[in-house]
Amino acid sequence: MDDPRSKHGKFSWNELLTTDPEGAKEFYGQLFGWTTKDWPMDGFNYTIVKAGDTDVGGIMPIPPHATGMPPSWGAYVTVDDVDATAALAEKLGGKICLPPTDIPTVGRFTVIQDPQGAILSAITYVTK
Repeated sequence: MDDPRSKHGKFSWNELLTTDPEGAKEFYGQLFGWTTKDWPMDGFNYTIVKAGDTDVGGIMPIPPHATGMPPSWGAYVTVDDVDATAALAEKLGGKICLPPTDIPTVGRFTVIQDPQGAILSAITYVTK
């Protein structure tokens, strides 16, 4: 099985940060036939998005540290070492928007901005 979460450099997750998670679940559910599953987190509810039986992304409220940002989709790329990736991104002229941060039971991620201004997240998943 080719699990993108285990392959360095592959896109592996998509996530919507929004002011209206419930409205987004309804909209995308009707638009694409996605189903959702709530996953309670510390202080908020995260929603897993499923296409058929496959987890393909998540929906969450915009976090307090990002208040004022417009709702947007973000993409994650799997990396072998998120800390090394963040350091390399800076060395190559990128900016670290969110330093490497742990997500309990999921992995460790960082949000980077490339020299042209595009935002992308990198993640190292917990191996099971």
